[in-house]
Amino acid sequence: MIDDLHGRSVVADTHNDLLDALVHRPVERWVPHFRERWLPQLQAGGVNLQVLPVFIDDVFRPEGALRQTLRMIEVAHRVAEASPETRLCVTGTEIDEALAADRIALVLALESAPGVGEDVELLETLYRLGVRIASLAHFGRTALADGSGEDATGSRLTRAGVAAHAEMERLGMIFDVSHLSAAGVDHVLELSTRPVMATHSSARALRDHHRNLTDEQLRGIAANGGVVCVNFFAPFLHESDFTIDRLVDHVEHIAGVMGVRHVGLGPDFVKEVLEDVTPPCCEAQFIEGVPTDRFLPGLEGPAGLPLVTEALQKRGWPEDDIVRVLGQNVLDLFRSELRGSAS
Repeated sequence: MIDDLHGRSVVADTHNDLLDALVHRPVERWVPHFRERWLPQLQAGGVNLQVLPVFIDDVFRPEGALRQTLRMIEVAHRVAEASPETRLCVTGTEIDEALAADRIALVLALESAPGVGEDVELLETLYRLGVRIASLAHFGRTALADGSGEDATGSRLTRAGVAAHAEMERLGMIFDVSHLSAAGVDHVLELSTRPVMATHSSARALRDHHRNLTDEQLRGIAANGGVVCVNFFAPFLHESDFTIDRLVDHVEHIAGVMGVRHVGLGPDFVKEVLEDVTPPCCEAQFIEGVPTDRFLPGLEGPAGLPLVTEALQKRGWPEDDIVRVLGQNVLDLFRSELRGSAS
């Protein structure tokens, strides 16, 4: 049962790869699978605002990346059109309207944008289709930037990446620094005149992993007016103690460095997606050498999100601060930054 505070709060999840789970199925199963498997979980977790990343598997890169990007965007549109419980939103006003109607506001995001490559003009095309957030790299190197797995190169954005950043600011598309190399994050903060966000990143001071952000980076994002949404993936939180307490440690650390108005939740529910897209197998899967069978108990999927509220309450957090972390900060950012229409 959802706690009263959780139920009264706007709960924003800024990274759930459910589109990847849907697009692996036949077209006629896209909507039914969402309604059978994913919608009940979102509702059980009290999710009001869901960011839907468009992540392109390696098998489609580079030649099929744009086609797969368009297929995943089509999935999102069909799900929203066929599900009165949801609405695909492109502005802060539309998000508010969805919330007022007790519908789940869906927002499209690009994760690493391999379908764009150096053709930066395609960002406007994708903006017209509803994309409102984008990152430029995943773990490795793209035509636009290096991912965090390439930190040793010390690489900033490429020339095309700088052009992509400028185009995103012109369009009103929020820049996502999650997965970006350390030098790339610094470069983005130098260039940015608008707030940026990290849709799913945790604190490097607590877990020294390249996917996490340093305190200096956290302070830079706060000064920029942005929001960092904490990743729930257990190996990014601690070497071995995979518990909700370690997640709350990261939330508290980031709030202590940035201020509570700059923190959100970006769960990245890997277990649920992997179960949807891969058959049972006798061997564990790995992401960049990290086993994907390590999860926080109870937080394998969206239905467990009320546990975060409960954990923050046990730590003695004020209600107003919990409400901010659960989603108010992300909602405020979207209200201020997402102003343009899709047409």
